[in-house]
Amino acid sequence: MLVNNGLIGLREGLEAALVVSVLVAFLVKTDRRSSLPFVWLGVGVAVLLSVGFGALITFTTSTMTFQQQEAFGGGMSLLAVVFVTGMIFWMRKAARTIAAELRGKMQKALDIGPWAVAVVAFVSVGREGLETAVFFYSSVQSAGVGTAEPLIGFLVGISIAVALAWLLYAGAIRFDLGKFFTWTGALLVFVAAGVLAYGLHDLQEAAILPGLDTLAFDLSETVPEASWYGALLKGIFNYSQRTTVLQAVAWVAYVAIVLPLFLIRPRDRALTAR
Repeated sequence: MLVNNGLIGLREGLEAALVVSVLVAFLVKTDRRSSLPFVWLGVGVAVLLSVGFGALITFTTSTMTFQQQEAFGGGMSLLAVVFVTGMIFWMRKAARTIAAELRGKMQKALDIGPWAVAVVAFVSVGREGLETAVFFYSSVQSAGVGTAEPLIGFLVGISIAVALAWLLYAGAIRFDLGKFFTWTGALLVFVAAGVLAYGLHDLQEAAILPGLDTLAFDLSETVPEASWYGALLKGIFNYSQRTTVLQAVAWVAYVAIVLPLFLIRPRDRALTAR
């Protein structure tokens, strides 16, 4: 779970941190430092909203019955998969133009007033924060080991992301962000596939979907989740020692469809089709 949630924190944290660095760099280079506090105000409110949303989700489920919890958890897992899938494809498409778009939005906000600057920062970071809150909640539920371990991994990922963004902003390091987002995006496809399978299992336990007792495999004896290798597989791929047919089919189908679509860019697909 440390690796799994560390990856989520690193990927989502770096996206948000890069957005903030673009906004700050624009204000500094155009000698409008007086508007910087409004950027931090927008960022702060977005972070508080994301943390509050995550806490609300957790508190809401604690008052539910078992079946309601499973139904809610399953629905949130499916929502998290939609968010993550959309995020990795959006980032691949927008990576080259996002800086120019943000600078354009900031220029318009400056023309309106300082509070508009805060709104731009809030919206830019808040979107990432809400996605992260949903995905983190689903990841914690699927881990089944409490909140502490996933939270540590997540905070480590966020800390590394902030440090990397600051070093990039300061010009201390340079690396190919396109390749970084491609590799982390590919890994997140496997993470999302595991969350999808877990979410479907939740819906089966809530009696919303059939097939809870129709197993694709039962590896309780050979690869138990309690073993170190079982825990490693669970942490990275959300492995379940007792996997239903529906879970297995969904996991394989998701990876088989989404991973090639993500790795093969539209231009490459067009050349292949000729």
